[in-house]
Amino acid sequence: MGVKELQLVQEAFESNWIAPLGPHVDAFEQEVSELVGVSHAAALSSGTAAIHLALKLLGVRRGDDVFCSTLTFAASANPILYEGARPVFIDSEEKTWNMDSDLLYDELLNSAARGNLPKAVIVVDLYGQCADYSKISDVCNVFGVPIIEDAAEALGSSYENRMAGSFGRLGVFSFNGNKIITTSGGGMLVSEDASLIEQARFLSAQSRDPSPHYEHSVVGYNYRMSNVLAGIGRGQLRLLQSRVHARRCNRFFYESALSDIAGLRFMPLSSDGYQNCWLTAITIDPALFGATREQVRLALEEANIESRPVWKPLHAQPLFSSCRVRGGAVSERLFENGLCLPSGSNLTQEALHRVCEVIRRVYDGGE
Repeated sequence: MGVKELQLVQEAFESNWIAPLGPHVDAFEQEVSELVGVSHAAALSSGTAAIHLALKLLGVRRGDDVFCSTLTFAASANPILYEGARPVFIDSEEKTWNMDSDLLYDELLNSAARGNLPKAVIVVDLYGQCADYSKISDVCNVFGVPIIEDAAEALGSSYENRMAGSFGRLGVFSFNGNKIITTSGGGMLVSEDASLIEQARFLSAQSRDPSPHYEHSVVGYNYRMSNVLAGIGRGQLRLLQSRVHARRCNRFFYESALSDIAGLRFMPLSSDGYQNCWLTAITIDPALFGATREQVRLALEEANIESRPVWKPLHAQPLFSSCRVRGGAVSERLFENGLCLPSGSNLTQEALHRVCEVIRRVYDGGE
């Protein structure tokens, strides 16, 4: 937290705008819209809520198919199940670790032949890197299938000079506590379509009809962000560029310190984009490195340094084990060999050195 967040929260208390809605919510929506370059935004309680509303706004119903990146957190796909729809998972490409546009095209082609195109494609911008939207957008446009861009991890990133969150019919951000900026809990839904965002606001406030009494014609949700949390978000937004700079410096430090190690590779960064480097991720080839990813993780843990495997593919999760998947080998290999290193915006040079020392010690056979 910086100084500005506390000042803005104090404003909320002094004005007595504490409950959902208020001037900070309106301002936060406007500021995110301007940053992303998208005309309309709705501040919500979480990124998961934003995905859920995006699916509802695109007409997803029970029995529909929704395609989704498989290398991601479960929150990307859980809302598909909320609506009784069926997730269909698409594997990653090697170049960005994001959704493979060729596999997406093949699966859409097969779905079209069956007369069962998906209602939407949820494309995840993994670890702060945008997917290859030049190809993915072309593929989806051929079949008339809308994109929901899950940019939960990618605020401040860009692709071909367009900001993350601006590539889908609807874009999603998360301000959860582990994201590059936070409101402690919160999210945002953005779109160029004003009617979609207006409907999202209606649904997120319990779908109350215009009436002097409480009148409800459709199911609603308690998904609106509070004015207090929006104040925190506004303060955090002012720190975004410094946070992105810090995360990118972490990545470049690790590369400088570890790139000579055989069998250790970093998540590739595409030359078509600018990445916020939310997390720095590596892969370990045991045959070349001399130890497994898990041995490295446990050595870091022994030194009181937290690291985590990359996302376990959703098609390999018990919850989604019956779902269709196109490909799968790439994301499975990334999970088996991939590790996310400490990447916080407040990491010191000393802390970064400690991480690298442990990894190098394992490589040299000391553990």
